[in-house]
Amino acid sequence: MSLFIDFHVLQTLPPSCVNRDDTGSPKTAVYGGTVRARVSSQAWKHAMRIKFKDLFMKEELGSRTKNVVEMIEKEILSNNDNISKEEAHKRAKKVLESAGIKIKAAKKDETEKAEALFFMSNKQAKILAEIASKDNFKENEKETKEMAKNALKENVSVDIALFGRMVASDPTLNCDATAQVAHAISTHAVQNEYDYFTAIDDLQNDDNAGAGHLGTIEFNSATLYRYATVNAVELANIIGIDNVASVIKKFGYAFIYSMPNGKENTFANRTFPEEVYVTIRQDQPVNLSGAYEKAIRNSELGYSEPSQSVLKEYAKCLYEKYDSKPYDSYCIGEELKTIARKISLPNLLLELEDRINELIKGEI
Repeated sequence: MSLFIDFHVLQTLPPSCVNRDDTGSPKTAVYGGTVRARVSSQAWKHAMRIKFKDLFMKEELGSRTKNVVEMIEKEILSNNDNISKEEAHKRAKKVLESAGIKIKAAKKDETEKAEALFFMSNKQAKILAEIASKDNFKENEKETKEMAKNALKENVSVDIALFGRMVASDPTLNCDATAQVAHAISTHAVQNEYDYFTAIDDLQNDDNAGAGHLGTIEFNSATLYRYATVNAVELANIIGIDNVASVIKKFGYAFIYSMPNGKENTFANRTFPEEVYVTIRQDQPVNLSGAYEKAIRNSELGYSEPSQSVLKEYAKCLYEKYDSKPYDSYCIGEELKTIARKISLPNLLLELEDRINELIKGEI
């Protein structure tokens, strides 16, 4: 059985710079021969993981960090009054190395850290701490190694299951992502602009008319097409059949409502999407960005309304060409209601959860 949940979002951002490149400019991409605004998938996934903290319990999530030794050390100390901080640190380092995580030597006034960012669930950290707290921890190296490695292979958190984990030093600890998030691109051509600003010193002398600071910030505004998909069957294989529908519902909520926070205090750019289109597919995920390979032209209608119309027509045409309509589909907004069932977002997510439960429990 194949079961994919696709999320399509059209969202207009006012002047903003939510995702910058190495020069501080808003990220862009050339698509269809024109320059488009772009927000990287990494930036949006980070924003989603922040939103996850409001949707999932702590033990369901993890942390991507180099400070794994400190993470295990805190768990050991929180449950063992008889182990000193120094001993807890040594045990934390040893159990991580037993599991296959490379720890590099500490610099002056710093603690040991992993050689690379490591994605560890809070449940995995707790179990590793339990292993390291055992009285015979240092005596049974072979058993400890096996137990520690199994702890990192099992007890996978929701965010690891969705976004995956790669461990170059030990591929056996890898976890394939069950979700994919596309780079968001504008449906139309953009040209970045510059805001020249000055800051006045509040306590400067009255005879000083100059600015205390001046500079420029680059920005753009755009109607973005955003896309993400979840492989429900693969996710169920990792986190269990009883949890998969609820997790996908929360994933959808986080994807739709989250926003990367670059320069948010400067631009106050948080908006709701104009259109959300969710499909349940049993063949393959389908990214509909091809609707905007030809950039939307400027008109008195702006970009949002034409973008919605073009998305609808492109989807209808594509489905007819390949005889591949979604198993079920939902939308918020007026334009797509001819190809999907119009519904409010809270009800959409609830119905999506129910339908996934029906489908996946009936087949797995």
